[in-house]
Amino acid sequence: MCEVYERLRVLADTNVLVAAVTSNEGVSARLLIAARARRYRLIVSPRLLEELDTVLARPKFRRYLSSDDARRFVVMVRELAEVIDDPPAPSEPITPDPDHDFLVLLAEAADVDVLVSGDSDLTGLHRTSLVVKTPGEFLASITVPHHW
Repeated sequence: MCEVYERLRVLADTNVLVAAVTSNEGVSARLLIAARARRYRLIVSPRLLEELDTVLARPKFRRYLSSDDARRFVVMVRELAEVIDDPPAPSEPITPDPDHDFLVLLAEAADVDVLVSGDSDLTGLHRTSLVVKTPGEFLASITVPHHW
């Protein structure tokens, strides 16, 4: 395994993790497979894991996985990822959605290389301290052979 990839620190938005379980063949599922293969280091926090657990507990997700499978998925993500502390609340808004502010601050506090999100509030964000890519863009960046 290439050591460069193992050092790549990536924060996945909750929507990306949810998409991984709702579409087993989708881009987000392939991103999670890449994390399990140690192509990059997945970063999470207690708040992000709690949000994932809360979202997957909603009845609309029972068609994709049982309640027990949802809990097992959250445990698998926790065990797979590096868990860092939640950042403090922002002093002023960063994005139109406070949940997105949390992700931006978490990404910066964790010193991630990439924040992966399908949300346009984040993919359109311009901060010098943060690279945001869609799941497709990120998957392409780790699967295209690099010529060093």
